[in-house]
Amino acid sequence: MTEKKQDDQAAAADSKGSDEQTASSRMPAPWSLAMAVLGMLALGVLIGSVTKHYSHNAGFTTVLLEPTAPPAEETGSPETAGLEEAGTGGGDATAATATPSAIPAETPLVEEPLPEDPPPEVPLVEEELPTGLPEVKHVFVVMLKEGSVEETGKTAAASYLGKELPQQGELLTNYYGVTKGALANQIALLSGQGPTPETAANCPNYGDVSPGTESVEGQIEGNGCVYPATTKTLPDQLSEAGLKWKAYVQGIEDGAPAGQPTACRHPATGTPDPNQVATPTDAYLTWRNPFVYFHSIVDAPECAEASVGLPQLSVDLKLKADKFPALAYIAPDEAQLEPLVAEIKESLAYKDGGLIVVTAAQAPQEGEAADQSGCCIDPAFPNLPDAGGGTPPTGPVHETGGGGRVGLLLLSPFVEPGTSSETYFNHFSLLATIEELFALERLGYAAEPAITGFDESIFNAAS
Repeated sequence: MTEKKQDDQAAAADSKGSDEQTASSRMPAPWSLAMAVLGMLALGVLIGSVTKHYSHNAGFTTVLLEPTAPPAEETGSPETAGLEEAGTGGGDATAATATPSAIPAETPLVEEPLPEDPPPEVPLVEEELPTGLPEVKHVFVVMLKEGSVEETGKTAAASYLGKELPQQGELLTNYYGVTKGALANQIALLSGQGPTPETAANCPNYGDVSPGTESVEGQIEGNGCVYPATTKTLPDQLSEAGLKWKAYVQGIEDGAPAGQPTACRHPATGTPDPNQVATPTDAYLTWRNPFVYFHSIVDAPECAEASVGLPQLSVDLKLKADKFPALAYIAPDEAQLEPLVAEIKESLAYKDGGLIVVTAAQAPQEGEAADQSGCCIDPAFPNLPDAGGGTPPTGPVHETGGGGRVGLLLLSPFVEPGTSSETYFNHFSLLATIEELFALERLGYAAEPAITGFDESIFNAAS
């Protein structure tokens, strides 16, 4: 019995040693565990770096979540099952498994989108009220030399200008010239500038305005005829906006002296004007061409193409609408008015947002029908002596200091035929209207608060 007990004890000892050896062989060596841990840490750093890069590029942020302990009833994963089984063995196995259990698992990197940025704060802007202006693309200004509201009114004796033409459009009965002198009124319409003594006399001498200094109101001060190159005009504004303009003046192409140009025609600076009065051989009147009284126009090479004779209008009216100028300034004789208006109304340019304006530079200044009244602003211009006086006006009309009541007729798809308006306007009002139609800044006296342009009460056709 003793010998058998000894054999059993020896067998048990061999079995225990075999179990410990098996457990030891299944347990990784300490250096292997260290290398695995380092590999895990390196992989974590790499993943974190890559994740950080993409999170910055994609608008995400990295959020580190604290690890939570697993529930007590949760069993180990298959990869750690062998280690847990080995932990039931001897002290060496327990010590070997203590090292990985002390190292926290790699913190998972979770990407969450950043909250959307709030929309940028938009400043409050007052909504622009509609001006009531239609989409006019071509303005035809027909400027007669001299006339009055009686000649353009419905009671006039002239059958076409006084009766027939007003039935085709809208008559503005209280429309005024702004000063004395046909040239001064036309210059006012093109630039908002008041007169000088020379322009009020139609410039018998073609010289520069001197000293030509500019007031705070934008008025050029001095005497003379040709305004400095810095004086802005409606043609300058149109050119800057990418729009075309053209002047069609009677007689400019005929009767020019030998060697003189037949377009953009004007005297030499500092010399008398030989075209103050029409002659049988030369019908051109320089003062009917206000464009040549601005250095910004007359010194530019485009003037030869833009300031031409009246016959060129018939040629240009055959162009496509987009090729015709936005502003056509036409200076004919009154006898040419009827065929001229009929030709314009048949053109593609007129049918594509056209507006015909018929008026006169000023009312008669002498004789029984003389009219020197003014309207809408103080007629005391800085370059002229105060032409006011008399009883202070109680309304918009001054007894003196203006160009008289000339009237204005509008023909357009945007106005109701056979209508009229008694609202007060003048040449500065027409300039302001053209500038507003083409979204331009008001110039000179057209910018005065007392000056109102045409609105929906004038453009009264049904939409």
